[in-house]
Formats: sequence, structure tokens, C-alpha cells
Amino acid sequence: MMEQAVLETLMDKAWPALEREKSGEWVLRASGGVTQRANSVWPSTSGGGPNGKPGITRAVRAAAEWYRHRRLPLIFQVFDDSRSAGLNAVLDEQRFTRQSATRIMVRGMDELPVSSSGRNVELADEPSEEWLHVWWSVDGRGGSAELSVAHKILTGCPALYATVRDDDGVPAAVGRLALVDGWGGIYSMATSAGHRRRGYGTDVLTALLHAGTRQDLKGFWLLVTESNRGAQILYSEAGFAHSGSYLYRQAPLRRASSGC
Repeated sequence: MMEQAVLETLMDKAWPALEREKSGEWVLRASGGVTQRANSVWPSTSGGGPNGKPGITRAVRAAAEWYRHRRLPLIFQVFDDSRSAGLNAVLDEQRFTRQSATRIMVRGMDELPVSSSGRNVELADEPSEEWLHVWWSVDGRGGSAELSVAHKILTGCPALYATVRDDDGVPAAVGRLALVDGWGGIYSMATSAGHRRRGYGTDVLTALLHAGTRQDLKGFWLLVTESNRGAQILYSEAGFAHSGSYLYRQAPLRRASSGC
């Protein structure tokens, strides 16, 4: 099983924020508000972090100021393990919300699934306009400006981009294999609304896993929300196993004074 510290570092590199700053053992990340992942505090496992409630409270206050200058909400990516207890206690006291609970899944290189559909999956080193359109239509939040930021995040590390088409040549599903430090991260799995439950996502996943064998990878990881049971079943059937979880904790929105 991959070590937690290694896994978190891979995840950070696979979805790189456009701006990042080290604050003690925490990493502050910002990308114009595009995706929580690239606009949140990562409490890195590389050290002990702030000590005790006063230290954590001061660090939270400093992080809030950093994000305030960028007109972004303060969000923490909090991993479900013992080291998060002190941070969670402070965030609970300050009434941070809990959002987007996510499961981390990993697998090795053995016994990769084999596609039975016979469909051709196209692989590229860059996301095409068609690839971006399918992914953004499913996961996108915003317009062209936000998509431009997302493109910079996607291409911030080496990756492979998979596309599978229907019988009419229309792109049906896409996915991304981030290549980081000898490991492969499955990201941006998306099937357009009119093509779901027909095996297109399975085709993309299978193609990306086999592409990883040609990259001499050690193994794979992926992230899936706790609420997406269908995707969890797909990934379990492809050999992925649960390896931890995290969620996002966001500072409560402050209401402006009414002047009354």
C-alpha cells in the first residue's frame, strides 16, 4: 500500500495550483477559484504542522488573510487520519462547513482489466478541444475564463488524455492519466449525458491503465466522491481498493453589515 505522505504529494503534483506558497508545514494553493483542489490549504504530512490549539488558530488566521487578498474563500483539504484531529477541532469551533467527501483508491500493475467492447480509445499528450468540451460539460463550473485556468491546471504535469467515440464519431467519454514520479493518477473521468451506462467510461479507464504499463509505472491512484456509488463500483471492479479519504472544510461566509 502506498504511504499516505507519498500519496498526498502525488495528488498535489497531479493537479497543480497556479499559485502556491509554503506556510510552515501547510501549502496554500490558489487558482482563481477553479476547483476546490487547486484553491485549498493542504496540511502536508511532511512535518508536525502547527502545535496545539493556539498554533493552529494562528495558522488558520494567517491562511485566511492569504486567501482574502486573493478574494477567495478559505478552504482546507482535510485528510481522515489522526493528525487532523487538532485542525478539525479548531475548524469545528469556527463553524467551517464539511463538503465533497472523497475516497482515495489505489491499485498495482497486476491483472489489469481487458476491454470487451472492441472500441478504439484515442490517446494524446494534450487535451483536445473535443476532450475539454466533454469534460467541462460534465465537471465544469464557469465559462471560458474558468476553462482556461482549468486547462493550465490539467497541463501542469505530464499526462495522457483518452477519448472514446460512439458509432457516429461523437466523443462519448474522456479521462486523464497524470504521470507523476513513476505513478499514474486517474483524473477527469467524464461521460457525456447521452452516452452513460453503455460502457464508455470502462473503455477509457481500461485504456488508461494499459497505457500506464507502457510508462513503466509502479501503480495507480484515483479520487472518487463518497456519493458516487456507481463510479466506486466501476473502480472496484477494475482492481482499485480504498486507501484513505478526505473532505473540504470551508470557512463560513461572512455577511456584510446591513447598515441598519
